[in-house]
Amino acid sequence: MKVLLTGASGQLGHALQASTPDNVHLISCRHHQLDLTDENKTYRLVSEIRPDWVINAAAFTAVDQAENKSDLCYAINAQAPATLVKVVDEINGRLLQISTDFIFNGEQGNPYSLHQDAKPLGVYGASKAAGEEAVLEFPGSKVLRTSWLYGPVGSNFCLTMLRLHATRAARGQYLDVVADQIGSPTSTYSLAGACWGVLAMGNSADPNRIFHWSDSGVASWFDFAVAIGELSVSIGLLDEAAIVRPITTEEYPTPAKRPKYSVLDCSSTRKLLHLYPLHWRSSLEKVLVDISRGVS
Repeated sequence: MKVLLTGASGQLGHALQASTPDNVHLISCRHHQLDLTDENKTYRLVSEIRPDWVINAAAFTAVDQAENKSDLCYAINAQAPATLVKVVDEINGRLLQISTDFIFNGEQGNPYSLHQDAKPLGVYGASKAAGEEAVLEFPGSKVLRTSWLYGPVGSNFCLTMLRLHATRAARGQYLDVVADQIGSPTSTYSLAGACWGVLAMGNSADPNRIFHWSDSGVASWFDFAVAIGELSVSIGLLDEAAIVRPITTEEYPTPAKRPKYSVLDCSSTRKLLHLYPLHWRSSLEKVLVDISRGVS
């Protein structure tokens, strides 16, 4: 099976390359090799490679910057998937579009099901919802939503907190983290496994084209930050963790609004793929151990 991966230099791209199944010929494209904002070049490259699958792991994920860079955000998160799925359809291939919990507004207090309507709060979520809508117009496409993604490389909450724990603890300073936004932290290792699981289904009889995947359990950003400090000290990655103080969203204003509760209902996906993820704390420990070993 020939698979073309976009966003290969991103955190999920690294995990997908490191976990590629033996029966997959993976062609990894970084930004300088495939500029998804160039429709003509995208069309030509995919037509030449003729993959069986495209995993679109490329995305504009800077949630706050998206509010002021909406054109670029939509070009990458909505227009590029639309281009990819059109050319993939022409060559009889299939597309797996990676999406996000941020397409939901977070106003309900129970996990979001697969087919609930998108109600994004900001430009980032709206652009990802538009990308989903574009690719689902074609029968050979699938959407895999995830939440609070992090891994040992890239730009993510875990790596940011590691740096802040080290600097704040050294200075005897507190670390203030929002405690009233709830979700499910998900490691790139876990999500990569789910991606390969979706592709392994191939042309199965199951009609589902939307999947939810996250590690099990729920947390606030505060809980996540505390766990990062505690586990890092326990494995020797940090000598000392900072004291984390819970604050409200109102005390930490940002350009983009975030959903208060964005837990995804992953039950059907777990049964379908026969994959059962670790609790988020266990997944976090695996990532932190790899960081301490210099594994990326």
